[in-house]
This record gives sequence, C-alpha cells and structure tokens, in this order.
Amino acid sequence: MIEIYVDGASQGNPGHSGAGVYIKAHGHQYEYAFPLGMHTSHEAEFLAVLKALELCQNQFPNEILSFRSDSQIVVDAIEAGYTKNKRFQPLLTEIIEKGNQFPLYFFKWIPSKQNHHADRLAKQAIHENY
Repeated sequence: MIEIYVDGASQGNPGHSGAGVYIKAHGHQYEYAFPLGMHTSHEAEFLAVLKALELCQNQFPNEILSFRSDSQIVVDAIEAGYTKNKRFQPLLTEIIEKGNQFPLYFFKWIPSKQNHHADRLAKQAIHENY
C-alpha cells in the first residue's frame, strides 16, 4: 500500500497556488511541489489530489493508494462522490475517473499538524510561481 499526503495552498483567494505531494512507498519517501497558477485554496486542494493520482499512475500503477488530506471539503466530496460546488465538480469527476484505475484508493482526513510535509511542499510551490 502506498501512503500519499496531499495539500494545496494559495496566497490570496484566489491567488498564486501550489500543490504538495509527499509519498511513502516501499521504504522510500518522495516529495513533489507543483506550481498551479491562480486558484482558490480549495481548488488547490483538489488539484493536489489530481497531481498525486497522475504521479501514482506513472510510478505505482496497480497499487492500493491510501490518501491523507487535511482538507475536510476534499475528503468529504471524494467519499460522497458528490459536491454541490460547480467549480469543484469537474475536478471531483476527474479524481474519481483517475482513482478508479487503481484496485483500491481511499481517503482519510488528518489534522494539519500531521500533514506538515505536504504543506511545506505546497507553500514551496507557490514561490515557484514567481
């Protein structure tokens, strides 16, 4: 099973945003920081999940994925398979489509203090926007 910690950050709302992805797999750790352009903080959280799924498609196909996020909105939307927010709907649809390519994927909400690696990477990615 692959553990994936994701976080999105935005400087302004909307503003320059970034995604952080921290992966623990097979005794190794991988860190990724993705500049995302101009988005809201919640959009950045959804985009961080998409970036993580793309990474896993390339590096860990056919693995079981265990996601951790400190975004209750993202976790709730993915678990329900639904969101009322029209801006999040296409992102959620894409997450579900990409997630269904794996044998199993699931999400767990964690407190921010347990997501410090991904948070640091998301903030680092914001500064790569400049």
